[in-house]
Order: sequence, then structure tokens, then C-alpha cells
Amino acid sequence: MYDAIVFFDLDGTLFDDQKNVLPASINAIKQMSQHNILSVISTGRNIFEIQNVLDETGIDSAVSANGSYVQYQGQKLHQEVIDKTVLADFTDFANQEGDAVGYFNNRGFRLSEANELTTTNFKLLRLDARVDPTFYEHEPINFMNVFNTDKEAQYQEKFKGVLSLVRNNPRALDTMKAGVSKRTGIEILLDAAHLANIHTYAFGDQLNDLQMFEMVDTPIAMANGHDLAKQKAAYVTTSNMNNGIVNGLKHFNLIK
Repeated sequence: MYDAIVFFDLDGTLFDDQKNVLPASINAIKQMSQHNILSVISTGRNIFEIQNVLDETGIDSAVSANGSYVQYQGQKLHQEVIDKTVLADFTDFANQEGDAVGYFNNRGFRLSEANELTTTNFKLLRLDARVDPTFYEHEPINFMNVFNTDKEAQYQEKFKGVLSLVRNNPRALDTMKAGVSKRTGIEILLDAAHLANIHTYAFGDQLNDLQMFEMVDTPIAMANGHDLAKQKAAYVTTSNMNNGIVNGLKHFNLIK
């Protein structure tokens, strides 16, 4: 049984602005492991995007794709799959809106089309974005991005009760099966791995972290985070560029 569990968002949180994990954060995670504290990645990214992070930190448990794919000790616990009819309807609506769609699973992703928003987005994420508008027809899809800057209301109204959409960055909406979130992924992990009644902490910075913050005992926001994330937090640590992870862990005596 662990003494505590700490969930880490990646972008803007465990990652610095260059999408790297600071050496001090890696050392802190390894120190916690030696003291019976479980570290878990909790991210909007998919497993294929974060394997290098798992390798360099030694973390082998993850709530990925905003709760759509969950693994514990390197083994899959749960995977959502969006119905192909829903995918087709969503694609048709996005095409009408002039928006590109990214289709993801734990192995890879493709785009319905490329445009300025997708080019900027995946350059920042350091991912090679390829176009294949039929990808969802022959691959299981557990997560999507739809690329726009101001259409939350239209998509949420159109797919109410079918899909959950939350803005992850100024360019895209994270899109999951209705009700799926980092919170549900954490619930699945804690239940399936028999980790109930252990104190939980979470570090995050954005709107897709709010439900995670509601789930854990102690939510910790980054100084560079969204104002709503900071309002929901029990503690606001320093920024992702200023050892926010280490300082937050020290504040709660999780490391020396």
C-alpha cells in the first residue's frame, strides 16, 4: 500500500516551456518512489506521446487522453472507444464548420486536414502530424481534437450527452466520450488497482484539470496556470519554469 499518490499533468505543469521535464522534477519523482509514494501521469496526451516521459521518470502508471486510456504498472486497465457513427457525425459537423479534426488512440493519430491551427499546435507538441481523413474508419478512436478558437458552445450543444468537449489550449478542444475526463480516469485507476483511502495530490494548470482537482484530496495549481485552476487549488506553487513541481512537493512534505 502506498503512503500517497501524486497525479501530474504534463503541458504547462511537469513539462517546462520546451516540453522537457526539469532534472529536479525527475529527481523528486524518483525520491518519492523510494519513499512509497506513487506518481501517475494525468494528461490530455495519449500514451504514444509520452513514452519518453515514462521512461525518463520511471513512472509506469498513467491517466491519458483525459481519462480515455488508463494504465497501471505498465498494463492497460481501461480504454474508451468512440462509436464510428459518432465519429462520422462529428467529422461531418466539423467539415461544415471548416474545422480540422485529429483522431487519436494509444498508438498514434491522424488529421482530417491540415491548416494553420494544426500546424502551430503540433509544432509546439513536437509531433509529426499526418493527414488521413479515413483513419477513424479502420482504427479504434478514444480521443479527438477539433481545431478552432471559439466554438465550444456550438459543439457542446450539437453533441450534448454524446461527447464531452473541453478547451485544452487556444487552438483546440479535447473531445472524449460523454462523461469521460481525468476525474473518471482517476476513479478507474484507484478502483481497479485497489488504491482507495490513500491521500491523493494533483498538479495541473488548465481547464481540463478542473475535474481532476475535484477528485483528489489536495489540488495544486501552477503559477502559470489558468485563473480558474488557481481558484480551485488548495495551493498555488511556482511556475513550470521555476521548479513548481519540486516546490509544491516540498510544501506538502512529500520530498525533503
